[in-house]
Amino acid sequence: MRMFADNMRIFAMLLLKQIPMKTIMNEKLTISSVNPIKSRYYDYPHFTYPWHFHSQYEIIYVKKGTGKCFVGDCIEDFSDGFIILLGTNLPHYMKSDDKYKAGDDKLRVKGTIIQFEKDFMYYSFNNYPQLIQIKTLLENSNRGVCFPVSNSKKIVALLDKIPVMKGVNQLTSILLLLYEMSVCKHKQLMASPHFSDSLPAFGNTRLEKIISFINSNYTRNINLKEIASMAAINHTAFCRYFKESTGTTFMQYIMDMRIGYACKLLTIEKMAISRICNECGFESITHFNRMFKRLTGYTPTEYRERILES
Repeated sequence: MRMFADNMRIFAMLLLKQIPMKTIMNEKLTISSVNPIKSRYYDYPHFTYPWHFHSQYEIIYVKKGTGKCFVGDCIEDFSDGFIILLGTNLPHYMKSDDKYKAGDDKLRVKGTIIQFEKDFMYYSFNNYPQLIQIKTLLENSNRGVCFPVSNSKKIVALLDKIPVMKGVNQLTSILLLLYEMSVCKHKQLMASPHFSDSLPAFGNTRLEKIISFINSNYTRNINLKEIASMAAINHTAFCRYFKESTGTTFMQYIMDMRIGYACKLLTIEKMAISRICNECGFESITHFNRMFKRLTGYTPTEYRERILES
């Protein structure tokens, strides 16, 4: 769905221009429609590239290494076998554990990086029904997609081979890799849905109207009867309709939005946590802390510290 675009443009201006937490680099890759794929192995003492984004898709495979991966407003531990697909213009950063910087030459981070043009096979992905799963995967990559080690054997095998492939063999292998990623079970989206400004459309006018209303009002106390009236049904039927249409409850959806917004505000170093609590629509700091910890695994203070230390 193409919701949250206006809010994200506003946030981007705050983050990148007005009160930036840190410099976020716009990486310019040597990729074009003539040479749409760049793949290579890497072997570093530790990851060093700062917060950045680029207009190409990227696949990062960590064959050896541990640390934390920052994607949008998500923080995820990585270890041997970690695989992530990153969408275009999605801020991200790989931070190796401190032990890699202690001077032990035996500790290295190793793996594969594949980057490909944002318009790679655009017509085929958007028009051929055989490729609908890959199209969905690439749409979801706007939030970052993480793949479980236990279900990624075919993916790993391809990642180990693609950098040494040439020509048509490399193109067909990239296509097969994206297919295996698209059908991989238990893959997880990383950044919150509120971080992405381009998500698949619902294709449901009534639901889009409801979502648009929530998008504009989630920081205040939305009366269930008020929003149910927009769907022209009673509040009990509305709760059932919303859950069937979105896969989550109405209240959980609002809570996810509030916490996602809080994650963004926490990247603004000077903004007090108590102010963020009020800005996001929480009635008390205790409730805010409890819900933030439940949904992210960190307290607001811990989340800010981890972001700032990156």
